[in-house]
Amino acid sequence: MASTIKVDNVQNQPGTNIVSKCGTDVTIGASGDTVALASGASQTGFGRTGTVDWDTSIKTGTVTAVTGSGYFVNTTSGEITVNLPAAAVGSIVAVSDYASTADSNNIIIAPNGSEKINGVNANYTISTAGLAVTLVYADATRGWKSVTGSDADAVGLVPAYITATGGNQPTPGGCIVCTNYKQHTFTGPGTFCVSAGAGPLAVADYLVIAGGGGGGWDASGGGGAGGYRFSDGTASGCYTAGPAPLGASALAVSATPYPITVGGGGAAITTSTGGNPGDSSTFSTITSAGGGAGGRGPEPGPFNAVSGGSGGGAKSGTTAGSGNTPPVSPPQGNDGGTGPGSGGGGGGAGAVGSAGVPAPGIGGDGGAGLTSCITATPVARGGGGGGGNDYPGGATSGGSGGGGAGGTRPSTAAAGSGTVNTGGGGGGASVPGTCGSGAGGSGVVIIRYKFQ
Repeated sequence: MASTIKVDNVQNQPGTNIVSKCGTDVTIGASGDTVALASGASQTGFGRTGTVDWDTSIKTGTVTAVTGSGYFVNTTSGEITVNLPAAAVGSIVAVSDYASTADSNNIIIAPNGSEKINGVNANYTISTAGLAVTLVYADATRGWKSVTGSDADAVGLVPAYITATGGNQPTPGGCIVCTNYKQHTFTGPGTFCVSAGAGPLAVADYLVIAGGGGGGWDASGGGGAGGYRFSDGTASGCYTAGPAPLGASALAVSATPYPITVGGGGAAITTSTGGNPGDSSTFSTITSAGGGAGGRGPEPGPFNAVSGGSGGGAKSGTTAGSGNTPPVSPPQGNDGGTGPGSGGGGGGAGAVGSAGVPAPGIGGDGGAGLTSCITATPVARGGGGGGGNDYPGGATSGGSGGGGAGGTRPSTAAAGSGTVNTGGGGGGASVPGTCGSGAGGSGVVIIRYKFQ
């Protein structure tokens, strides 16, 4: 039968400190003492001092963290995710970049469910070599907070969604699409003014199209489409950016103004010359080149077609314009069509312009454009202009996506112009050269991002 000893007070013997009681307060030990638990005993109610017990088995794969532990994570062979535990106030976890390789292979610290890290329900990325962080769960409002200097993530910024204005939307703050995303459309010069946004949440998808080239004179080549550059669409979700293969990532943005340039189309001509190229469009580090102008030849002339985002179509005795000039990856456009007879079609964002037919003298169709759903609606843009005809009844089409039709013979009307804000190329003029060529269509810049 077990015995029970009950006492009102435990008095310290000289040179020892066991327990002393003063009113309702209980003090264990004295200054300078060490208080130890017996083997197998545990403690509750004492809280934490902001430290962890380090797990000295080096982690080379996914880590399922537990509170109170620190982990050495080795990303030499690739990125590693650390999954945080379900948190209670005071929960603590530490992570250290063991091999100092997080700058090339990141450590991703993932919250549990809807819990937050630094006030945001998003991953916390360590991408600084040798960085170590200690996270303590403060409350449901801020979630896990860094207690090792700041709440900065690996790029020195607290993750934050983008807030921006600019463009010609129904509201200055952008048009909401697909619930959690906004898009800003610029049909002319302006400023995409970002007032908030940081870290992995501050990335924007884009579609940047330059002005299309104008068509040439007298059964000549169609204008090439303006350069067509776009990101993959993975950063701002639920839309189709374009056909595979895709190879351009969204752009990181910060709280700063971004000047937007929207290129104009190449002007139509009514004299015996080659056409006029389009102007470039820009957003941040992305520049799309203006479409190349249609060529004219051989007399008077010849005037070779011009290279550009997509190349202008040629006429017999002249050279077709090259697309993707200057070169970027993925390519921003295609070559213009050759012109052994009447004018070749201008190159489009999605296809090369068709060659003219020597006899009886029918021009080539413009190259097809590409379709994007960045505005949540499928729209084709970037079609090449059709080549001009030297045959009664001959007709050539502009490429899908705003390319202007080639001029027909006989006709009292100019060739078709590229559609405004598609970057479509203008059609080449017919024979006789009594009617003008088509002008290139102006470009457009569209920016899309997640705002909540």
